[in-house]
Amino acid sequence: MSLSRLWAAKELVKVSVATVRPCSRGFSTTGERRGVVQQNTKPDWNRAVSEAEKIVGYPTSFLSLRWVLSDEIANVALHLRKLVGSNHPLLKTAKNLLYNGKNNMQAWGLIVLLVSKAAGHSREIPDLEQDKAAGVLHSQRALAEVTEMIRTSHLVHKGLVNMNCAALANDDTVFGNKIALLSGDYLLANSCTELANMRNQELVELMSSAVRDLAESEFLGERDEQNNPLPSRPLPIDQREPASEWDCILSPLPMTGVTGCGPREWAARNVLAAGALLGKSCSAALKLAGHKPAFQTQGYLFGCHLALAWQAFLDLEAFTGPEPRSFSLVGAPLAFTLEARPELYSYIEAGRKSVEDVNYHALYEAVMSGDGITQTKQLQREHIGRACAVLDSFPDCDARTALANIIVAMDP
Repeated sequence: MSLSRLWAAKELVKVSVATVRPCSRGFSTTGERRGVVQQNTKPDWNRAVSEAEKIVGYPTSFLSLRWVLSDEIANVALHLRKLVGSNHPLLKTAKNLLYNGKNNMQAWGLIVLLVSKAAGHSREIPDLEQDKAAGVLHSQRALAEVTEMIRTSHLVHKGLVNMNCAALANDDTVFGNKIALLSGDYLLANSCTELANMRNQELVELMSSAVRDLAESEFLGERDEQNNPLPSRPLPIDQREPASEWDCILSPLPMTGVTGCGPREWAARNVLAAGALLGKSCSAALKLAGHKPAFQTQGYLFGCHLALAWQAFLDLEAFTGPEPRSFSLVGAPLAFTLEARPELYSYIEAGRKSVEDVNYHALYEAVMSGDGITQTKQLQREHIGRACAVLDSFPDCDARTALANIIVAMDP
């Protein structure tokens, strides 16, 4: 490993430190929690992830080091220092990617590998394709890297700033946008190359549909001028369209019955933005292992429910400590609160131009005084229960136990 690459990695860490300042028809949200973890105490998140990485022999829950320390990303890391002191969103993205912990789910490649190892593979798989030391296939390990690269490229691209706002059109913003665009494109291009090298048309189609879903998530619902999402106005029950079944994997997610229904809009938004990629990656891993289509669908459901449970956990974070200056306007707690009190939508209307104009204090007080937090915790438990129910169909092994420990570690 060259000294220049090690120096670039060190610089990227410095940048992050400097920015730290004080679907099948069975896709439902019901189901009982099943006991799959044989432990007396609730597992710690970091320990659960660390033990899981040992099981699959995966050295990091972030991207493969050969991508992080590539010459292209090394150059990005060096130039990123120029943005320190600015408010460009790319700095926050870099910090979240490096300081991987319970607040970020960058362990998606790890989840894919655990699903791969837990499910095993067909006896027809050639020996050369098997990584017997890790218990997974070489193609499954490549798929895990593709999943993380697609996810990371999406997060980096989301850090672009809309230059239509004259107050933001400065040199730092323009430079930050160039870095975000180029680095995101680099990761996405490499993921496409790796995917094509697998020479599996069905796999390419499945993962391409996940990229399509990520793009569609950016066009769901209303947005302010900086493309920050806003919830839709709650509609009376008698004015809502009948909800369509989400019984598709490759086809686009039907949006009938989504607009005006806060909880369903939340689910649709996060299936597109997160659940589809994780679910389809798990399904693709089972496809590579030669499992039947029905089992591949179970893998898709597992990934979707896990991602939704994770998002519910993230949405609750803003309401578990001191009152934050701002929080997600499309999070589950506020979605449930707006369902119960539609008159609060007047505060959302104030954010049409910028979400910074929203009276977050009033919305925070409304959430804290209502049932939004309780309902969000119940929503998370339901998705955890569904994920555990799918996990019960996997053979009993250390990889399945590791997945269960990760799930239980984020239980409210």
